[in-house]
Amino acid sequence: MGGNFWVNYGEVVSVTLFVIGFSNLLLQKNLIKKIIGLNIMDTAIYLFLAEKGYVTGRAAPIVVNGIQDVEAYINPVPSGLVLTGIVVSVSVTALMLSLTIRLYRRYHTLDLDEISTRLKKEGL
Repeated sequence: MGGNFWVNYGEVVSVTLFVIGFSNLLLQKNLIKKIIGLNIMDTAIYLFLAEKGYVTGRAAPIVVNGIQDVEAYINPVPSGLVLTGIVVSVSVTALMLSLTIRLYRRYHTLDLDEISTRLKKEGL
C-alpha cells in the first residue's frame, strides 16, 4: 500500500462502506436488508464529510481565550451537514420501515420479487 492510503484511510473506509451498502441495496431482495444497505451508505457519507471537515491541530469553532483567528478553528459546515443528514436519514428510515410493515401485512412477505409478482397479478 502506498503512502496515500495511510494518509487517507478515513476516505478509503468511507468509500468501502459506501460500496458495501450500495451492493447490498442492489443485490438483496429482502426489503429490510435493502433498508440496512441504505443506512450503511448514509453512514459512509457522514464519515466522509466528518473526515473532510476535520483539520489536525484546529479546535471546534467556539471562541476561547479571545482567539478569533479563522485559522485556529475547523469549518463548522461539514459538522452541520452531518447532523442535518442524520436527522433526515432517521426520518427516511422510519418512513421506509413503516411502509415495509404495511407491505408485509398485505403480502405476507418481504421479498421484493414476490411483491412485484403479486402486484402484477392484481393489475396495479
